[in-house]
Amino acid sequence: MTSTIEGTVGRGDVVPRGRGARARRHRHRWVGWLYVLPAMALYGWFVLQPLGLSVQYSFFDWNGIGVAKWVGLRNYAQVFSDPSRLGALLNSFKLIFFYTVLSIGIGLVAATLTRSMASRWSRAAQTILFLPQVVPLVGAAIAWKWLYAEDGAINQLLRAVGLGSVTRPWLADFTWALPAVGVVGTWVTLGLCTMLLSTGMGKIDPSLYDAARVDGAGAVQEFFAVTLPGVRNELAVAVTITLIGALASFDVVYVMTLGGPGRATMVPGVDVYQLSFNQARVGAGAAMGVVLMALVLVVVIPVQRLVRGRS
Repeated sequence: MTSTIEGTVGRGDVVPRGRGARARRHRHRWVGWLYVLPAMALYGWFVLQPLGLSVQYSFFDWNGIGVAKWVGLRNYAQVFSDPSRLGALLNSFKLIFFYTVLSIGIGLVAATLTRSMASRWSRAAQTILFLPQVVPLVGAAIAWKWLYAEDGAINQLLRAVGLGSVTRPWLADFTWALPAVGVVGTWVTLGLCTMLLSTGMGKIDPSLYDAARVDGAGAVQEFFAVTLPGVRNELAVAVTITLIGALASFDVVYVMTLGGPGRATMVPGVDVYQLSFNQARVGAGAAMGVVLMALVLVVVIPVQRLVRGRS
């Protein structure tokens, strides 16, 4: 018996069978791996290697220059026992309300409203909402810092409408500094959430809305019965992106407040930077970074599976 059995399908058409077909499939698999090998090499060098080094450094007391001293899990113990470290972690969870809950909630409303507009106005509204995505976050943070200043546009507007008693130096107020930073996070992520959800709504079969109206459903019932289940996958993407943005926030907080006043707006990203570069505690900063990475995975993966409806 030959290694290849040829079955003639049509004139000139030969279908290989047996070892020859298996060898060809095996060769094609290796060709595919060769195509992705450069990307895998870059990912390993620029992502996995630094991650491994961070884990390694987290077990040492090291200033970045001198001799490193093995301390085992002491750096991790400090993360969970030091009130300042725990406060930074707690602040990142508080920002989830602004980055995720508000952005997606307002984004659902905005996507529903923009889709009900005429196409020209709908595109204009979506473009305006999406603009913060193309603005560098450092530049946006500087602009918002000016707006929040004691003599900035926000306080001037409040005085103009007779609410002068409400004005304050927002970013220097221990109570309002974190919400002020959170509003910037909502502003930045709102456009992306709106675009994602609007795209998802565009894929919903219109006949589902017709069936709901025939059954007597109102606008609110249509939203919960048809629209919300129809954008489940887009919700999963939006929740994932915004959760990571909240937990790993750095640039906006660093530019606007540096974690102040006191540590009222301190988040893990800024804390890692200050520990590693300002205080020369590379091991402690690496431990905080590893904890942050684990925290992101622990929060994002179950939430993503829940939103997608997978057990």
